[in-house]
Amino acid sequence: MHNGEAYITGSCVIRNNRVYRDGTLLWEAPQEQELPEFLRGGYDHFSGQYPKFHKMDPLSKLGWLATEVLLKEQPLNYAADRVGLVLANKSASLDTDLRYFDTVKDIASPALFVYTLSNIVMGEISIRHGFKGENAFFTADTFDADFIAAYVGQLFAEEAIAACICGWVEVMGPVYDVFLYRVERSGGSVVFNADNLQKTISI
Repeated sequence: MHNGEAYITGSCVIRNNRVYRDGTLLWEAPQEQELPEFLRGGYDHFSGQYPKFHKMDPLSKLGWLATEVLLKEQPLNYAADRVGLVLANKSASLDTDLRYFDTVKDIASPALFVYTLSNIVMGEISIRHGFKGENAFFTADTFDADFIAAYVGQLFAEEAIAACICGWVEVMGPVYDVFLYRVERSGGSVVFNADNLQKTISI
C-alpha cells in the first residue's frame, strides 16, 4: 500500500477579480467589474471554446474556470478513474437556491434547478476533463486545511487515486473566493500537507 505521500504540483487562486496560477498573476479585470462580467472575461481569456459554460451557475463557473487555468498547460495524464475531486465551501449552493426561489413566484426555472446542489460544480469539472474518480463535497464555515489534507491523504494511502483536484470554491452574491490545488503522487517538491496548503494560497 502507498504511504499516502503526495505533492502539490500546482495551484489556482481566483479572488478580487484576479486569477493566479502557482502564485503568479495571470489576468485581472477592473475591480469595479461585477462577477458575471468577470467570469465571462475569464472564460474568454482562458478558454472560449466551451459553450455550456454560459448555462452554468456562478459556483460552477468559478470551479470550472479555476480548473481550466490549473490544467490548461499541464493536463493530468492519468486514467479517468484515478483522478479525484475534493471540494468545500461555506454556502453550499445557497447563491443559486435563492435565485431559483425567486423564479418559483412565477414559473420555476429548470435551468437554475439543475444547480441547486453544491456538488454539481464537480460534475461540470468532471464532464469537461473526463474525471471519474473518487469525489466529495464538504461544507464548513472556513477552509479546513487539516481536514482536506487528511481526507485526500487517506485516498492516496488507500491507492484510490493517483491525482486529485482539491480546494475551496465559495460564492454568495458578489462575494467569492476560489483556491484549487493540483495534487499528485510524484512530480513536485512541495509536500501535500495542511501547512503547505495554507502557504500556497497566501496571496
